[in-house]
Amino acid sequence: MLTISQRAENMPSSPIRKLARYADEAKRNGIHVYHLNIGQPDIKTPDCAIEAARKLDHKILEYSPSQGHLSLRTKLVGYYAQYGINLSPDEIIITTGGSEAVQFAYMACLNPGDEIIVTDPSYANYMAFAISAGAVVKSVKTSIDNGFRLPPIEKFEEQITERTRAILICNPNNPTGYLYTRKEMQQIRDIVKKHNLYLFSDEVYREFIYTKQPYISACHLEGIEDNVVLIDSVSKRYSECGIRIGALITKNKRVREAVMKFCQARLSPPLYGQVIAEASISTPQEYMDEVYEEYLGRRNFLIDGLNKINGVYSPTPMGAFYTMVRLPVDDAEKFCQWCLTDFQYEGQTVMMAPGAGFYTDPDEGKDEVRMAYVLNKDDLAKALVVLEKALEAYNSISE
Repeated sequence: MLTISQRAENMPSSPIRKLARYADEAKRNGIHVYHLNIGQPDIKTPDCAIEAARKLDHKILEYSPSQGHLSLRTKLVGYYAQYGINLSPDEIIITTGGSEAVQFAYMACLNPGDEIIVTDPSYANYMAFAISAGAVVKSVKTSIDNGFRLPPIEKFEEQITERTRAILICNPNNPTGYLYTRKEMQQIRDIVKKHNLYLFSDEVYREFIYTKQPYISACHLEGIEDNVVLIDSVSKRYSECGIRIGALITKNKRVREAVMKFCQARLSPPLYGQVIAEASISTPQEYMDEVYEEYLGRRNFLIDGLNKINGVYSPTPMGAFYTMVRLPVDDAEKFCQWCLTDFQYEGQTVMMAPGAGFYTDPDEGKDEVRMAYVLNKDDLAKALVVLEKALEAYNSISE
């Protein structure tokens, strides 16, 4: 029998999509599935982006430059300047989504066996891409009981060895919604500088911060400019996940030159996606304000509703549009699958992402799920009813 690679054997299935076949089967059976598992907003994409797509009239669908169109990178310079991030177009590399930016950052900066520190729980693909690069993920634990606040900075120091090469953060955080404080960012800076590490910072949710606490970018940190690799994407802020346009940003010329080798190997980022992304940067502030208020309302509605269900707990996320939720079940993955295969309430069920898939140790987060509040409040209200009924039914079977 032919074998597959050890790398493929070690690659984890995505907790966000691994139950998709069960959801598809439920839909084929006429059951309406409320998707709380994936960060796919139901928000309308900006008109300027849709109009740009309609006007596309290329006679030849040609390659773009491997680093992306100069016009898009130039326009992004103005976008980042609004956040006090001062760049030149050459410091921005367009990628096929934020995921490719993470992957290229790993491939350019880490050798097989090198270690990268993440906060636990973290976005599952960070771990998957590390396996692809042959890197080793080590984690600093955070807890749902205190809203996933960063632990004492000494916990980072405890994880550092001679093989440590990078720290990765997501700010605001996916999956927890946590927002790093200025003090925490400065402490991370000090460790990065002390040990001469890379700081990979995923900041795709900067538009969605629900507190008066300021957004502190890794690019704001003084003294580690060459250590920072910023990960970004247009997917969430303009509700255009399908165009697959992201960015890798760094002032480190050697890193950019290394990343460009991988960019050239995959030839170019999506042509039409770049055109649409460039148009999207002109989205009126009114649209952004309305979307912000909508997510804030959804957050408040969902968190309030969850914490009213017996045995359920969710802290209040400070940013992004996700929350980790503790459920009164023995195994959240079994429960999530059961909701899709064996349960329906008035022709409806819910799909959630099992929490264990967001932890480096699969025994962690066994009673947690990640939920995305990307549905309108009417649908969230129905999903909450279904979830409560599902928990009652599941636990009555287990007793």
